[in-house]
Amino acid sequence: MSLALYGIPNCDTVKKARTWLDARGLAYTFHDYKKEGADPAKLKAWIAAAGLDRVLNRAGTTFRKLPEAEREGLDEIRAIALMVAQPSCIKRPIVEYPEGLLVGFKEAEWGEALR
Repeated sequence: MSLALYGIPNCDTVKKARTWLDARGLAYTFHDYKKEGADPAKLKAWIAAAGLDRVLNRAGTTFRKLPEAEREGLDEIRAIALMVAQPSCIKRPIVEYPEGLLVGFKEAEWGEALR
């Protein structure tokens, strides 16, 4: 199975997800947003598959610290531009696997999808 894991290495949820994958012997490639950036086309595809509300991390510190004018009324185009400029505003982790996409780390959901 080919897995691509997207995230930020020092994020606690990404660390848990990587530990979970490693414990099950599931190989993956890791895309570090901080070093490699975020691809607007990929963000657009993820939003199409999972929805903007699942891909955009509104609960994170980075998003909450943005000026209200930048947070309000985000449409897809503005949200993608924000996530490219501030990758910490992308929900973490995101996993692409042959049958779909996982957004965030939920053990039960991952166990069902990646068996």
